[in-house]
Amino acid sequence: MGIFDKFKKVNKEETKKPSSSGAVVKDEKIKKEEKKVVEPKAKAEVSALKETKKLEPKTGELKGKTTLAYRVLVKPLITEKASDLGPLNKYIFAINPKMNKVEVKKAIRTIYNVEPIKVNISNLSGKNVRYGRIQGKTKSWKKAIVTLKAGDKIEVYEGV
Repeated sequence: MGIFDKFKKVNKEETKKPSSSGAVVKDEKIKKEEKKVVEPKAKAEVSALKETKKLEPKTGELKGKTTLAYRVLVKPLITEKASDLGPLNKYIFAINPKMNKVEVKKAIRTIYNVEPIKVNISNLSGKNVRYGRIQGKTKSWKKAIVTLKAGDKIEVYEGV
């Protein structure tokens, strides 16, 4: 029996002793309110809620879209090498360095409404640069090469 157990017993005895007729009634009301337990919903209700939350893809709509697609893809890279990959249905994008292949795939589905077959990602380290006496380093970044099905296209040259 520890020191704190003695205090607990003393407190329990004090609550049982009525100091006035109204005090006992208040303690009983408090205890009854504490004993009220929120009953969980019936199993049938819970399963019905889960079924309504499941979203089935509608016809013509791709599953696995994301609402933060514009934070994943920074910009499409329009270079000579990227334009040579165009006939192979491969497109190159600069992406957020924290993103992975799955998130890039979801972003392509959301923005361009095409289904990527494959996504390859490469990490590119920043280069050392010099402007006169001042030296520094450019940012490290990530590049994604997205392969699409034959027949799918992404129009990246619209605003160029």
